[in-house]
Amino acid sequence: MIRLDYVNISNKITSDAGLDIEQKFSEYAPKIQEIITKLNMNKDKPGSFLQWMNLGYNEETVWYVKEFAAMVDGRFDNVLVLGIGGSIFGAKALANALLKPYWNLLSKEQRDNFPKIFFLDNIDPDEIKGLLDVLDLKKTLVNVITKSGSTIETMSQFMVIKDRLYQELGDDYRKNIVATTDKQTGILRQLANEEGYKTFVVPDDVQGRFSVFSAVGLVPLALVGLDIDEIIKGIKIMDLSLKNTDIKLNIAAQNALIHYLLDIEKHKYISVIMPYSSRLKYLGDWYAQLWAESLGKELDREGNKINNGPTPIKALGATDQHSQIQLYNEGKNDKVITFIRVKEFENSVEIPNIFEYTGLNYLGGKTINKLINAEADATAASLTNNNRPNLTITLPKINEYYLAQLFYMFEVEVAILGELYNIDAFNQPGVEQTQNYTYGLMGRLGYEESARELLEKSTAFEEN
Repeated sequence: MIRLDYVNISNKITSDAGLDIEQKFSEYAPKIQEIITKLNMNKDKPGSFLQWMNLGYNEETVWYVKEFAAMVDGRFDNVLVLGIGGSIFGAKALANALLKPYWNLLSKEQRDNFPKIFFLDNIDPDEIKGLLDVLDLKKTLVNVITKSGSTIETMSQFMVIKDRLYQELGDDYRKNIVATTDKQTGILRQLANEEGYKTFVVPDDVQGRFSVFSAVGLVPLALVGLDIDEIIKGIKIMDLSLKNTDIKLNIAAQNALIHYLLDIEKHKYISVIMPYSSRLKYLGDWYAQLWAESLGKELDREGNKINNGPTPIKALGATDQHSQIQLYNEGKNDKVITFIRVKEFENSVEIPNIFEYTGLNYLGGKTINKLINAEADATAASLTNNNRPNLTITLPKINEYYLAQLFYMFEVEVAILGELYNIDAFNQPGVEQTQNYTYGLMGRLGYEESARELLEKSTAFEEN
């Protein structure tokens, strides 16, 4: 199992910045028991948006994903994933972590004959044009992901790519498209039915940021040869552990309560996630969306205006020791830092003893592995010395099994945090106004009023 170490939250931190963890665990034990029981009781209830808790047991989806990956094996040189936000962050983070570094630069033999993979998660015209210039679309399988089928960014990407595919392949372009979307409704579902794309389903009651273990994430991961059986195994093991209603035995509940109390009692309202592994670089993007969309809410469940939300920040060790740690050590004491440490890296790199008569000779014979974990431990110690609360999550290894545990633990943690804050962690009303304004500016029917409203405000801004 992955491990959570919270010693640098409690007895090594002064009382004005840290917590008496054991006392708080005891105090909140009944509340945590109630929350965990409620979540597990409601996970099958329509409209609860907790179906993501069942994804580790959806054997039918896993079977279909593996069958499709086997069916297209060897047919494509590239996989191109189109999406934005929750449709793409999870798969991108897991692919970056689990594939060999610099995967797309490796030869086909070094990739065990699996395709390269590209994630298009923005609508930057230069990036899109650049990607089209280097990809041979005839040899590319395009996985377009949007549940509604009307996500403006994803569908604009798809319209560009589909048109280019048609120009190059004619009617055969359909064989190069797989759509992951709603089971019955939406523009993309309609297009898939009419034009004959292979499809997978985004489950009902699963928000995008919680969808990584559905076909949304499993399809692209399986296409590049990752072991989704091990992913499912990791989820199941962690799910069993997190069903435990005893907070002393439930790391998601521990992590949630620590962050909640540091926010409301100690004013630590910034949550920094800092993995010490370049393979985990994109974990921060997924984590930031999970926290921001789930916990950033104006209203509580009773309709009281609270403007809730700890702010997530991503950092990368050891890189960001040289860009952010100065602030974390000596700036405002309003943060809690979560380090992710890897116990055993896949490779070991020894530092040669080539500068024996210099001040660098102490490094000779040591390993880069030891150095990066020494950097993690030293950073945690320096923060603790400055009364800056921090936690460490240790991964035994970076593989499908342990990363599935980590991702699922974070999902359950956020669900528990939503209950502690008394908010709906599964909606995102703050996103919708921006979408409506964009629809209006782009001329979508039915959004004329949004366009007028925005233009009026823009005029007012210019006048002021």
